[in-house]
Amino acid sequence: MSTNRFDLHKERLATTDETGHRVFIHPENVKGKWRTRRTYFYWFLIVIYLVVPWINFKGKQIILLDIPAREFTFFGTTFFAHDAPLILLLLLGFVFTMGLITSLYGRVWCGWACPQTVFIDTIYRKIETFIEGKPRQRQKLEMSPWTLSKIFKKAFKWLIYLIVTLHITHSLLGYFVGARKLFWITLSPPTEHMTLFLFMVVITTIFLFDFGWFREQFCIIACPYGRFQSVMMDSQSLTVVYDYNRGEPRRSQTQAEAESEDETNIKEGDCISCFHCVKACPTGIDIRRGTQLECIACTNCIDACDEIMLKVQKEPGLIRFDSEDSLEGKEKKGNRVRSYIYGAAIAIVLTLFAYNINNAGKLNVTFLRGTGTPFKHTILENDVPGVLNLYRLRFDFKNQKDLLVKMELEKPLHQKMIELVTPQNPLHLIGSKSKNTILHFRFPTSLLENGSVKVNILFKNKSNQVLTQKEVTLVGPL
Repeated sequence: MSTNRFDLHKERLATTDETGHRVFIHPENVKGKWRTRRTYFYWFLIVIYLVVPWINFKGKQIILLDIPAREFTFFGTTFFAHDAPLILLLLLGFVFTMGLITSLYGRVWCGWACPQTVFIDTIYRKIETFIEGKPRQRQKLEMSPWTLSKIFKKAFKWLIYLIVTLHITHSLLGYFVGARKLFWITLSPPTEHMTLFLFMVVITTIFLFDFGWFREQFCIIACPYGRFQSVMMDSQSLTVVYDYNRGEPRRSQTQAEAESEDETNIKEGDCISCFHCVKACPTGIDIRRGTQLECIACTNCIDACDEIMLKVQKEPGLIRFDSEDSLEGKEKKGNRVRSYIYGAAIAIVLTLFAYNINNAGKLNVTFLRGTGTPFKHTILENDVPGVLNLYRLRFDFKNQKDLLVKMELEKPLHQKMIELVTPQNPLHLIGSKSKNTILHFRFPTSLLENGSVKVNILFKNKSNQVLTQKEVTLVGPL
């Protein structure tokens, strides 16, 4: 058995010891092109996350998910609870996009865009480094007995964690409550908004536990995406791989130095078993064992290995983004059915979503027949026997501007014989708000043919332009 604590049995996770207890991972800091790219991208995502709730567009917050009011605003367009299919399309679009990205680039989402990775790597681990020191110092502190110095460092670290987590949580709530509204809510006593306060406490506790302590355990144990990636990937998917053709058989650094001194030509691979790739991995895996469930494609191992390769005067890229087929020397296939299926599904979802968005600014009127009997007998002027039909109307107008809607019958004959009775006509609609009203139809029984008659209702704006029309079937006695 190897004495190197990083050289573990292939069946054992680096995050557990021989007895199954938690082993905390303190990945080494690395520098390189991938680290630089990820840092810029991480901060870009964090800025977007923090700034978006404060941006208003067309008089409303650019993204606002008002669950109590059942209103969801995206870039000036407001959707309501009955627009659930649109929310479903968004979710399907996200799932298919993740499938396409994974089929092409592996688990790149986890290492580059997952909030778990972004916040831990960019903020929480930096706080930990500032207070407790570099990875080896943190490892030493972890194994040391509890002293006043250790208690102070741990307490101070968790205090900063709490402050940062509260800010992250409140930014999240800003998407559901409204950032400006939430600002004033935070200045009032918690008892005035107890439900929101308790929700904030629960979310803060979850984030603090996850980002501060649970960390890579979520990726290994709880995250469902890691289980799905093997289904979405194939042998042509680009992912972080170790070039075993070039790296094997491995050699120790001592052997490498000896080889350099006596200048003998020994057939050995470029991997010197320095374990620098393992030390830099945030989930503690050895990438040289192949694609693994725990790999989040963060590219730390690539930068770590490239640094060592340059030191031993070897070409970088022993660990790199590549496909399994490429490592085996197979030709790249041009026809990847899986990716085409994901792409086609995304195109269909986007088309349906665009169609619905295009119709979002139009007036939508829903007719529902009133409860009870479908019609009632009544007496019209000059003692003419008549019929009364009741309908309930729902107006949905997903536009920021208010609208004045006038209801009238299409045919002149119907206009003379059918009376529309409603509390308000024209009806004033408030932008992005639904409105309900009732509409009575009073008409003589002589208008009926076999107990019914169809009429068209026109809905016009104040300029007398027809916004929409609905055909309604009026019923009466046979």
